[in-house]
Amino acid sequence: MDTLYTKLTYTASGDYFIPNIAFSVAATENLGKYGRIRKRYLQEHRPGMYNRLVLSEKLCAHCAEMDAARNRIDIMLPRFAKAAGATEELKSSDPLKWVGLMNICKAQAEETVLDELIFD
Repeated sequence: MDTLYTKLTYTASGDYFIPNIAFSVAATENLGKYGRIRKRYLQEHRPGMYNRLVLSEKLCAHCAEMDAARNRIDIMLPRFAKAAGATEELKSSDPLKWVGLMNICKAQAEETVLDELIFD
């Protein structure tokens, strides 16, 4: 028998035994944007993996690692901005165009990170 299931305690409820599973609510409240997105994705699209992480008490740590996606976006954004031509000169000469280009670059970086890290 798997060691994971031997560590669980159960509560009798009629003819059924229900596992006593709980995790700290405070730990899930501290998740950032990408950690919450990953948790919701696992719940809705990968229930097996979600349940395995909950039972092994690794869900919060796994989702907290996904918050590192913000660092990746910060690294990618300057490269995308340079490729799009969002320079300091453009910022001073045509600020609205610069903001539009930066918004597009941020959306591209976020979409890339979501696809590669969060929805994998």
